[in-house]
Amino acid sequence: MLMTNPLSTPGVRDSEAYLAGLGERVRLLRSQRGMTRKALSQHAKVSERYLAQLEAGKGNGSIVLLRRVARAIGTSVAELVREGAEPPIELTLLTQYLERLSPEMLVEVRKLVTERFRSPAEHDRARRIALIGLRGGGKSTLGPLLAEALGVPFIELDREIERRSGASLSEIFDMFGQQTFRRAEREALEEVLAKHPQFVMATSGSIVTEAATLERLLSSCFTVWLRAEPAEHMQRVMSQGDMRPMAHSPRAMADLLSILDSRKPLYAKADIAISTTDKTPDQALAELLHAVTVPDNRISRRSA
Repeated sequence: MLMTNPLSTPGVRDSEAYLAGLGERVRLLRSQRGMTRKALSQHAKVSERYLAQLEAGKGNGSIVLLRRVARAIGTSVAELVREGAEPPIELTLLTQYLERLSPEMLVEVRKLVTERFRSPAEHDRARRIALIGLRGGGKSTLGPLLAEALGVPFIELDREIERRSGASLSEIFDMFGQQTFRRAEREALEEVLAKHPQFVMATSGSIVTEAATLERLLSSCFTVWLRAEPAEHMQRVMSQGDMRPMAHSPRAMADLLSILDSRKPLYAKADIAISTTDKTPDQALAELLHAVTVPDNRISRRSA
């Protein structure tokens, strides 16, 4: 029986590369601040041996130790442990500036920046309508109806992910995990945007949790948050034959409320929000159709 050397596996190599990058970042930040390893050791209350191993890419300490090192250097844990290349200095300075602004000012800044630097293709986002919200809000029901009324294709992003990967969503999650799914979701979105100048698209309920994908969606599509009361979300999913919401009963409703509360600020970034509670599909469609075809109505709804 052949045995695989665990040190040769991609996961191990990836971890080694990450630790090497972490060590180099600690060394660079320490040097920029003119700190000796001994001084950092004293301020962080960790041994010089640990710091030497960390900077050599051999250390793999607890988050508490890394927090001490970050504080002693004068940076954040997030900055210390982030992945990827060093950001341009202008991005670092801009981030520091933006952190001083109020939430209201940040909203205004994002509007100014997106309008100033939006690509020509993104100016046509009104012709690309993306439906967001929790499952059971009405995306799969109203999406095809709206697309038919507008004479444009209807696209379910989840189905595009499955088509491109050749696997079901559950298989992607089980075999490769959340990170791979999010990457596949972003790539599927980019392909849809490249191929279709106009459409109605239903997205997953969790697409808003990936900041980069959410930004791409908001800047490239006219987004509509289809919302409903929590009990109606639950009932609609169950009426479709999916009994999973009851798998953890009686905590099912508590879990749904927790998810909804955590995502509300993200869903609220949509251009408009429409409630589908206590409405027939025809009633909800009429309101939705009016919202996406009357420019003045869009403005008033967005500012409401």
